[in-house]
Amino acid sequence: LPHAPRKHARAPLIMAQQMGPAVGFQSMLKEGTRYLSGLDEAVLKNIEACKEIASKLRTSLGPNGMNKMVINHLDKLFVTSDAATILNELEVQHPAAKLVIMAAKAQQEEIGDGTNFVIAFAGELLKKAEELIHIGLHVSDIVEGYEKAGAKAQAIVEELETFKCENVQDREQLALAVRSAIASKQFGFETQISKLVADACLRVMPEKPSQFNVDNVRVSKIPGGSVHDSHVINGSVVLRGCSGSITSAKNCKVAVLGNGLDSEEPETQGKVVMENASELLSYTASEEAHMEKLVGDLKSAGVGLVISGAKLSDTAIHFLDRADIMAIRIVSKFEMRRLTRLVGAVNVVRTVSPEPAELGHIVEAGVQEIGGRDVIVLRQDGEKNPISTIILRAATQNILDDLERAVNDGVNIAKWTMRDGRFVSGAGASEIELARRVQAFGDAAPGLDQYAIKKFAEAFEIIPKTLAENAGMNSADLVSTLYSEHAGGNSDAGVDVEELGTCDARKANIFDHLHAKSFAIKYATHAVTTLLRVDQIIMAKVAGGPAPPRQ
Repeated sequence: LPHAPRKHARAPLIMAQQMGPAVGFQSMLKEGTRYLSGLDEAVLKNIEACKEIASKLRTSLGPNGMNKMVINHLDKLFVTSDAATILNELEVQHPAAKLVIMAAKAQQEEIGDGTNFVIAFAGELLKKAEELIHIGLHVSDIVEGYEKAGAKAQAIVEELETFKCENVQDREQLALAVRSAIASKQFGFETQISKLVADACLRVMPEKPSQFNVDNVRVSKIPGGSVHDSHVINGSVVLRGCSGSITSAKNCKVAVLGNGLDSEEPETQGKVVMENASELLSYTASEEAHMEKLVGDLKSAGVGLVISGAKLSDTAIHFLDRADIMAIRIVSKFEMRRLTRLVGAVNVVRTVSPEPAELGHIVEAGVQEIGGRDVIVLRQDGEKNPISTIILRAATQNILDDLERAVNDGVNIAKWTMRDGRFVSGAGASEIELARRVQAFGDAAPGLDQYAIKKFAEAFEIIPKTLAENAGMNSADLVSTLYSEHAGGNSDAGVDVEELGTCDARKANIFDHLHAKSFAIKYATHAVTTLLRVDQIIMAKVAGGPAPPRQ
């Protein structure tokens, strides 16, 4: 009895020990939640994560960029120097790094080129911000300086125009405009591929070039041969054979049948009892008669090609062959839409023959053997066509994939050229000029944010430095030489990755699209200032169940 009160007195202490040592804000959060705050835990760790991703992708910048070998979660192999593809296949989990990757993806979706510039420039801005933090500058001053410098840099870019594509209908000018974007992915083949891209774009250019649609330029990849065997056709290529025995059609009408040609199935299940052979023969006679009538109607309407988006039954193929009508089965609904646009038809989903107004026209369709593979080539005549296709040839599938990425970058730059034909000097020339002018702007700026403005200017040096390093040059000496030439009045002096020195980017026809440069600076600046404003990170415990969808 004397010891009973002491036992009750220790009960609250035992309960407190069982609840754990969590105090402050952490104690209010659910168990398993991580909470980081302050310069060391939040800001500097975010900077470190973004610097890591930037340093890994920097080596892929420019014509001499190294390839990365990426094997994704589906065990698919990618060998490429394209930053957009690498970032798309990397499953980065760090929230700060995700922000920079989102900025790079925004650049890819908006412009179609300059993704690696965004990553490299953002990483260098964060590195310079870390230096300013270590010497005692407050984050708010850095953010203010970066925002001022970013706005000034975008204004300066507008003044750096060195080339303008005056006539987008001119094949040579358009090829010159897209050449540099392609050279950064396929150095050595840029002349060949830029001509293909310009030719394909001109064939589908609308009356108002600003309404150009990149989806109208298609790419078909067929292994075998070399890059020099690649060519452009007016029309589309289906990478499979035809369904029947008729392998060609010329100057005929086209019927596009979304539901295919197949016998109709009843909505309910039932049994049919047949007592003799004649009943069995007459059972399918009505279906055959219906199919024969349907194909006969197509033939009488002048149809020589049927494009089907669903199953073609054996009976349908039999009657189509008898009527000398070529049949193509398309699996992809997106390819179905493109072919419908190519032939000028209407996708019919009824089980009756199409109306005359719903039929399209094709000049030539036929099966060809390219690289030991049977493909269907659909061609149209005329200078302006709904769709043009670049048939790419190369030794391996990986090379073809990389060529396709280079073509896509070129087509996107062609689209922006048709909207605004202004270009700035490439090869790091515009970056050095931006660094000089932003540095002068920082010298005249009052307040502590001038230090951030100067560091922003220094960050532009990362582009010529990286181009030089990837080409095997001494980056420090080269940047000093470039500054000297720019100070002497040559604002087009850039990195020469072939002769390992400096060159005049304007004379060497090395240009970057003005909007690509401006958007890249804007996206990188916004991503960096957003990250620097983060002083606390709160991460909930990952929920169980299936993984969330990839963004």
